Amino acid sequence: MITPNPLIGTGLHAVGGISASTCYIPFNKTKEWSWESYWLVQALFAWMIMPLIIGFLTVPQLFEVLRNSPTEALVIPFILGAVYGFGGMSFGYAIRHIGFSLTYTISIGISAVFGTITPLILNGTLVEHFQKPGGLIVLGGMVLSMLGVALCGSAGYKKEKDIKSIQIENGGIHFNMKKGLTLTLIAGLLSAVFGISLEYGQPISDVAAEYGAGNFEGNAKLIVSTAGCFFTNIIWFVILGFKQSTIMEIVKTGDISRKAFLSNYLLAAFGGSLWYLQFFFYGLGHVRMGNFMFASWVIHMSMLIFFSYIIGLVLKEWKNVKRKTYARLIIALLTLIISFVVMTYGSMQGENIAEVEQVSVGARTDKIFSIDGNYLIYFDFILKLQQ
Repeated sequence: MITPNPLIGTGLHAVGGISASTCYIPFNKTKEWSWESYWLVQALFAWMIMPLIIGFLTVPQLFEVLRNSPTEALVIPFILGAVYGFGGMSFGYAIRHIGFSLTYTISIGISAVFGTITPLILNGTLVEHFQKPGGLIVLGGMVLSMLGVALCGSAGYKKEKDIKSIQIENGGIHFNMKKGLTLTLIAGLLSAVFGISLEYGQPISDVAAEYGAGNFEGNAKLIVSTAGCFFTNIIWFVILGFKQSTIMEIVKTGDISRKAFLSNYLLAAFGGSLWYLQFFFYGLGHVRMGNFMFASWVIHMSMLIFFSYIIGLVLKEWKNVKRKTYARLIIALLTLIISFVVMTYGSMQGENIAEVEQVSVGARTDKIFSIDGNYLIYFDFILKLQQ
């Protein structure tokens, strides 16, 4: 049985957030590859190769687990994963039009809200979870997190106004606010579907736990959801590759050297692996959140936004902004940090109270048999008479 530890859980969500916020950076280093070619290769690693490798290494008898899982737990997550696949594509294109900061804020902010609340509503446990010990504190942290996300979005929008660039030549980014925002909204709504897909896949994790997967039980259900993502993307980008005559970029070197060709593959594989690792660490963090596992999605998504802004600073996306805009960003990031602390504290308080209550109940039961041993002697005497 996994011992809940929300502090470690939040830390693992942070590692996942770092991984997710850096997974699109390798594209900047590719040479003579279209975005579509890069995306197809990284999708292969993110949604098929890595899930299968890690699943095989961490889940005992993986294929037996999948074979013995309920049909619904395989079909529904796959379909929802396929729906999310369109969101992943929209997200990738949105980054090209409005940059890392705004794309991550708007898209992941929408995903954090809908991906957390929707499963609770579907399960009819929305009120119940917040009535648990520490529940209101966690709710307050979630509200703070959403405020931080909104402030980040405001700072990002102000940044774009400060820069006043029609086109940003930074890793293939072509600034187009209207198109970028449309794609970002689509990506955010469909990203939340991935969280719902993981919820519907929980029975697969339960079977994996029975086979001894322990902390890695979530890797089994992840395979099904990501397979759906890949199904959508391979169809779309293979057709697009033939239509735009870019499909051969990933088959032969063409006008670039073998070294550059191999480098492109390694970069795409690295980017795809980073994308997968965000949910590898999500799974590890999720099982440690105890009574507040439902808050994992909003914590994870908020971490992703937080670190995406740090990445934006490193990439000098904020280099030419005004001081007021920069100050707004700092306030937003501090708000997110406070929200992480509040949600973690609420989760820890809830777990501590639950443990105390369990100990109390156990102590009251044991007390009957512990007072000078008299009751134990009495029950033993009665048993002997019955014999």
